[in-house]
Amino acid sequence: MAVSKAVPGQTRIGWIGTGVMGNSMCGHLIKAGYQATVSTRTKEKAKALLDAGAAWADTPKAVAEKSDVIFAIVGFPSDVREVFLGKEGALAGSKPGSSLVDMTTSQPTLAVEIYEAAKAKGVASLDAPVSGGDVGAKNAALSIMVGGDEADFEAVKPLFECMGKTIVRQGPAGSGQHTKAVNQILVAASMIGVCESLLYATKAGLDPTTVLQSVGGGAAASWSLNNLGPRIIAGNFEPGFFVEHFIKDMGIALDEARRMKIALPGLALVSQLYNAVHAQGYGRKGTQALFLALEQMAGIKR
Repeated sequence: MAVSKAVPGQTRIGWIGTGVMGNSMCGHLIKAGYQATVSTRTKEKAKALLDAGAAWADTPKAVAEKSDVIFAIVGFPSDVREVFLGKEGALAGSKPGSSLVDMTTSQPTLAVEIYEAAKAKGVASLDAPVSGGDVGAKNAALSIMVGGDEADFEAVKPLFECMGKTIVRQGPAGSGQHTKAVNQILVAASMIGVCESLLYATKAGLDPTTVLQSVGGGAAASWSLNNLGPRIIAGNFEPGFFVEHFIKDMGIALDEARRMKIALPGLALVSQLYNAVHAQGYGRKGTQALFLALEQMAGIKR
């Protein structure tokens, strides 16, 4: 059954997961004129959206029963499976012609599984992970990487345009998740460079803020350096993206690399360093908390 193109005031959206990024992303859709029904494990975390006019549902199934397009951005692949394919999951409440959109960073194979289960019921499914962190979510400037059928992508694209600036369909189901793995491999390399460079600057007695003025606009510039570098300097290690979620993402990429029989030694090294960050108790801090682990290894006391 064909999926209708999203139209403000007509298309009803469902949203599951209102964490660091989900709140802002759903909020943009409400501001654009879409009626929303939301659900999350802790209702209090959805308060801002409920205050903005969203309706509440107790389960993903109940969200889907009231929605035409159902989004989810949750934590781990096990959460994705439960939210979409569980007994009280979104697919159980979806009607033919509706759409499921997973914006979590998850496994490509799971994306294909959801797609096939949805298709059997006449429901569209897209895997659409994002990049840009809390800042990108707040500013509706995310990069959205999409896997799924082209017609289904075009139908949902007006909704993506409320949340992001770079929106690209990468190919069939699972392609969005594969592209996000590419993104996270790049971020992993960037984060170790940012943290090691600022550690060097600190140990050398330089002012890290003025160092950033010199290197933040040259060949060494990166999103991580210019957005997370100032947070590190300010001692702000609160999450724009959780360490524990980044470890999950790197694990997915490494698993896929093993399946494809390719070696990614750089990613494997950064993954081990982030495991050390987690072991030191920083799993719920932002990815810039890698600096704290390297600082400890260097014997520098904060």
